[in-house]
Amino acid sequence: MDNFKKTWTVEMAMAVLENKTIDGKIWSEAVEWLLLFGPPEIRQLLGEASHTATSACYPDLKPTGFTPDGEPCYHIDDIAASLGITREEAIQKMTELEEIHGFRHLYGDEETLKIQ
Repeated sequence: MDNFKKTWTVEMAMAVLENKTIDGKIWSEAVEWLLLFGPPEIRQLLGEASHTATSACYPDLKPTGFTPDGEPCYHIDDIAASLGITREEAIQKMTELEEIHGFRHLYGDEETLKIQ
């Protein structure tokens, strides 16, 4: 986690986002870093854009609950189905992201606030 966090600064990540010819992989890493470690106002804007993109690209994928912090939660089976991968592959990827980011991405059903 520390390596990923130390990879960028706000200034570097924003410069990448403004560059019209930057490699897509680098651009996505800058966005990922800003979503996790950027200033609150940038995280909010990118979070809203991410939710909009998720809805557009995966219209059948709907949140089933929310974390105590208000972040939407999706059932792992629904994520796997949307991506065309197995449940185990989805869990493995989420576990890898937790290790890289140092943030929790997997929650048990009992830990989330349900959507009525």
